[in-house]
Amino acid sequence: MTKEEKYKLVEAFILENQQSYYRLAFSYVKNKEDALDIIQESIMKALKSIDYIEQTEYIKTWFYRIMINTSIDYINRNKRTIVAPDDILDFHLPNQENKLHDLDLYDAIDHLPIPYKTIIILRFFEDMKIDDIAVTLGENSNTIKTRLYTALRKLRIELKKDVDA
Repeated sequence: MTKEEKYKLVEAFILENQQSYYRLAFSYVKNKEDALDIIQESIMKALKSIDYIEQTEYIKTWFYRIMINTSIDYINRNKRTIVAPDDILDFHLPNQENKLHDLDLYDAIDHLPIPYKTIIILRFFEDMKIDDIAVTLGENSNTIKTRLYTALRKLRIELKKDVDA
């Protein structure tokens, strides 16, 4: 496959999945402008490293990996408390009846260590399979399963604290 064909394929893939990438970036930074910066930076990194794509079926996991690394780098570069305005939160919440419960869940996810948070986001918000997450993160499937169960246990404990408080 020529470099030009790879560019066209990556461009089509990014355009087709732009909402997913925005959700992923937003889940890390909770800010529209920062999420868009992460997406832009990720696209630039992807285009610079397009020669590394050997098999087109790995474009999804390849670009998710770039997005995750860029998001984590962005957080590390810009360490600060991020507060999302209510109108942005309202847009991302599935329904208003469970608003407080959902906020507790999102808050609990935000307090997870980044490796656990990443797995929760990819599995439940991006609906990725365990094997795809493993490929994306460059880990063994069993490691991903263990981290997923640990993350779910940590979330359960955190949410139980909120209920008991």
